[in-house]
Amino acid sequence: MPPKIDEAILSALSLDAAAATITSHGGSGFASTFKITSQGNDGKEKLYFVKTGKGKDSEVMFTGRSFLPSHFDVTNLSPPEMGKVQTTLSSTITRKGEHTSLKAIHDAVPSLCPKSYAHGLLSTGNDSFLATDFLNLSPSSYTSTPPGTGLSLAQKLAKLHSTPAPIPYGYEKPVFGFPVTTCCGDTAQDNSFKESWAEFYAENRLRGILKAAERNNGKDEELSELVEVTASKVVPRLLRNGHLKDGKMGGDILPVVIHGDLWSGNHGKGTIGDGGVEEVVFDPSSCWAHSEFEFGIMRMFGGFGSGFEREYAKFKPKDEPVDEWEDRVLLYELFVGIEAGSSVVAAITWKSTLPLPDAKEKAQVTADSDHIRRHLA
Repeated sequence: MPPKIDEAILSALSLDAAAATITSHGGSGFASTFKITSQGNDGKEKLYFVKTGKGKDSEVMFTGRSFLPSHFDVTNLSPPEMGKVQTTLSSTITRKGEHTSLKAIHDAVPSLCPKSYAHGLLSTGNDSFLATDFLNLSPSSYTSTPPGTGLSLAQKLAKLHSTPAPIPYGYEKPVFGFPVTTCCGDTAQDNSFKESWAEFYAENRLRGILKAAERNNGKDEELSELVEVTASKVVPRLLRNGHLKDGKMGGDILPVVIHGDLWSGNHGKGTIGDGGVEEVVFDPSSCWAHSEFEFGIMRMFGGFGSGFEREYAKFKPKDEPVDEWEDRVLLYELFVGIEAGSSVVAAITWKSTLPLPDAKEKAQVTADSDHIRRHLA
């Protein structure tokens, strides 16, 4: 990006080019990052954080890619026809990838993440941008700054996970999914709506990430078989409708907003604007999901110890059956492991002890667990 601020960003943020400057700030593997300092009409300084990225991948990551509801059959549409359908539905189903994720989190728990203001294409080419509040994570920013809400990360996450997802257009109740494509790392995720969490996790996550892994690394028959037996037998056993019950409110679990990519590198302590010191998260890849799905990546990559889990459970108790909580988290780790690039990650040897319908199926899953152990690095 040139030293001056791109016209698209100036327009999106309603900034005066003469009263705003831009400087490089940090960086990431997927984007270039900047800080914009602007002077408002009231004389107050306002800081923005801006990400830019090249090509279609960044467009999906920042702005989201629209999808069609699962009941639409688009397999036989020509590209022009597909374009017409997408255009027709864009007003109701197109949102903004990371922008929408931040907005969903911010709407539920405003102090948990920066507010996202704008996204789009730069005027100079095909590059995309995302503009949010500037989050100052430097220790010097909070050593002399008073606390904000005083809420811990565990309290905020429990509040996020206790806030029901909105009801999307065309549905009568909340569903699992998200209005746009989001990216976990550089992997685009299918968030098309499902009314069943078991179906969403099996189809949109496990089978979806397997397809992505096969596109990137080629087909692995053994891995494919292991994922399929998990999706077809273990997922229904643990996640089926009517089996999972909300540990706080009772009744069937409801879709809630999750961060979706929460590990030690995506949270910290800092200040936003002139606010107080807060525990914050960033770089989300949200969806409307089972709240415990969040713990798959949190457990796998660490940074959240047993003390965090105990505090969280005071505000958001483990869902029922509680004695299957560890099994569910290990099941969610499987998705994270495949997404992270391991041949088969997540030690799901627990499958050998699952109460499956008959001895034959249990023996098969036990054998599958032996195969999994051979794949572990």
